[in-house]
Amino acid sequence: TLKEVMEMAITALNTLKFARQLEKAGFTQEQAEAQAEAINDAFSEALDKQVATKADITELRSEVMSEITVIKWMLGVIFVVVVIPLIKSFLG
Repeated sequence: TLKEVMEMAITALNTLKFARQLEKAGFTQEQAEAQAEAINDAFSEALDKQVATKADITELRSEVMSEITVIKWMLGVIFVVVVIPLIKSFLG
């Protein structure tokens, strides 16, 4: 799934390499490690909240289909209660 692919990409983020690059740019070792860990955590948290799983999509589809069924019934009732009497009054 997309979520699994994204998780693998985040795992592939080499935090040690990233931290070393920050150190080369002038960060202290503590700052670099904290930055790398914070970015890794942020990606993980965003992934948990923003990627729909197949189960999420299936659940949403089921809810939408239920709503559509209700709307169809409501339109049928409106047709029977309003439109048919109007047609009868015009014809009769």
